[in-house]
Amino acid sequence: MLPLLLAAQPVATDSYLPALPAIARELGSASTSLTLFVLAFGFAQLLCGPLADRFGRRPVLLAGLACYAIAALGGAFAGSAGVLAGWRTLQGFPMAAILVCARAAVRDLYPAHEGPHVMARGLTGLGAVGLVAPLLGAWLVQGAGWRWVMVAMAVYASLLLAMCWRSFGETHKPLPQGAGAEASSAPRGSTRVVFASRSFRAWASLAAATYGGLFCFLLLSPMVYIGYLGWSPAMYGWIPAGGSLVYIFSTTMCRTLLRRYGPVRAVRLGASLSMAGALVQALGCWLMPLSAVPLLVGHAVYCLGHGIHQPCGQAGAVGDLPHLAGRAVSWSGFGMMMVAFCVGQTAALFVDADYSRGAWPMVVPMLAAGAVLLAIAFAWLPRLQHPKHP
Repeated sequence: MLPLLLAAQPVATDSYLPALPAIARELGSASTSLTLFVLAFGFAQLLCGPLADRFGRRPVLLAGLACYAIAALGGAFAGSAGVLAGWRTLQGFPMAAILVCARAAVRDLYPAHEGPHVMARGLTGLGAVGLVAPLLGAWLVQGAGWRWVMVAMAVYASLLLAMCWRSFGETHKPLPQGAGAEASSAPRGSTRVVFASRSFRAWASLAAATYGGLFCFLLLSPMVYIGYLGWSPAMYGWIPAGGSLVYIFSTTMCRTLLRRYGPVRAVRLGASLSMAGALVQALGCWLMPLSAVPLLVGHAVYCLGHGIHQPCGQAGAVGDLPHLAGRAVSWSGFGMMMVAFCVGQTAALFVDADYSRGAWPMVVPMLAAGAVLLAIAFAWLPRLQHPKHP
């Protein structure tokens, strides 16, 4: 069930990417709805984490799936860009509930040292859904129109809601009601406890950095490939699908690396791959500005690194905080979304109607992410293993 819950995010984003140009033609704006979705998703995690710790994973998860389906249907009937952006914003809130509960349940059920392995298996399944989502989205856009992409999201959430209603048991013991100061003191001090963890800060930063680079691809690649290079939506749909195929392989490889070398050495390899992929894209922009080949190769190599970073970063961020797993997950997810939003909005400012800067607005943030990942992997994470004593 974990892969299907985690995959609710690529269903809401990857299947939506091929629809962006069609939405822009019909409603006049498209990227705003995606960025507001990410922004709402980020902020809502700060609410969903404490709720999941307080009342349990199951009720928060079921409510999130129901609201996700309703918001997707509302977006399917949107008559303007503003209304679509509003429904997508509302969809971001239940999206947060789904992912927070799924990730927190992993920490509830497994000890810290098994968390990265379990998360890697879940993200492998996520990659499988991510492989199909953009292809289905492109097919629906060309065959029936972009609104059916939103309908497909609602159907997915509805089926998942029925499955979880029957099979998802509570994994966390809720805080007792009316337990007085002892119960209420934990929420007040929880944020301070989460950020006091050196492990949380390092691993959450790793997850945020790698996702920030990938989000710039998610946001700007339709404009680069469809607008700048002139590809059709159906052809473009194979690009995120191919990235998902690489991601499946990478998360599988991550499990082997974790067994043999441990998380820090695995992340060092991932950071090197992320930087190498961004460099290949940059060289392509410089030497072959109208060729898609270096962009595709570089994206594939970056995804290899991303598939190593995400299981390690997401599981590592909550490894030392089993009693505050919901809050740790929410703050880690909030950091990922805020970095993605800020970097993506900044990069989008450099995209004009004539695409005069080519693919550089998409590539430069990935270069920056690669540099940050190298710094975290080779300078920060080793200090967690060998702390300095006064």
